[in-house]
Amino acid sequence: MSTKPWNRGRIKRLLPGAFFLPHLVIFGVFFVFPFFYGLLISFFDWHMFIPEQREFIGFDNYVKILFDSESIYYRYFWNGLKNTFTFVVLSVPPLVITPFILALLMNVEPKGYKMFRAIFYLPNLFSIATLVLIWRWVLNTNVGILNLTLSEVGVENIPWLSKQPFAWFSLVLMTVWWTIGANMIIFTASLKEVPDNLYEASDLEGANTWQKIRYITLPSIKNQLIYITIMTTIASFNVFGQPQLATEGGPEESTTVLMMYIRNIAFGGGRPDPGVASAMAIMLGLLMILISVIQVKIIKRLSD
Repeated sequence: MSTKPWNRGRIKRLLPGAFFLPHLVIFGVFFVFPFFYGLLISFFDWHMFIPEQREFIGFDNYVKILFDSESIYYRYFWNGLKNTFTFVVLSVPPLVITPFILALLMNVEPKGYKMFRAIFYLPNLFSIATLVLIWRWVLNTNVGILNLTLSEVGVENIPWLSKQPFAWFSLVLMTVWWTIGANMIIFTASLKEVPDNLYEASDLEGANTWQKIRYITLPSIKNQLIYITIMTTIASFNVFGQPQLATEGGPEESTTVLMMYIRNIAFGGGRPDPGVASAMAIMLGLLMILISVIQVKIIKRLSD
């Protein structure tokens, strides 16, 4: 009888851990272990199917991709990084600004706002294959609905997916259409938490709309803005499906992003080289961490 309170108290202490444990296991299996395993591989000449031929080579894989201009991996890495960075620069601003504007419009709850909110979020439910299938049909040079519509006003067919700069525009457009819904929902929930009395006080002071956004809205949702910006940037750095399925890396490898090179080197034809692919992935991860830190500092300074 005397042990029941102790058992009940112990269960209460352990209960939060029981709910947290599944997430911890999944995080460890699918994130922590692959990270350290990939880090280990990056220091080896790694034969995937012949363990006896695996050889520790230190930083040679990093030298190949960063400094050895005669190595094909050097060209792959820097071209892939350039293309990835191009996509990040082009996609992140509209992926943050557009849902923020939509959330501001939804926040005043215009007539039918729930229907529009659902419409904007709906594409987020599509798979990457469905997304690309839809947009390849819309952007097809000869029979795409967009070019057929433009031809009605005298515009010649535009090679949306086969020539630059149209290919980048198309990839960014389909990505924005696909993912703005999730960011819009987060911004909408954040705006609901901003106290109304702050806006009422600003009205008495004669503040205009921009001043309210600059000095009230943005500082009040600073943490959510940081989260959205960082997560959107990380997602853009990891872009793969859109260029792989829509442009196949073309034209002339101008949309072949780093994740495509990493995949081809690790699992492609010929003799795969997981060591080099892992080194590329590690460098990409370090770059994402660096840029995330810079973004946090910039956003905090702008919103203070």
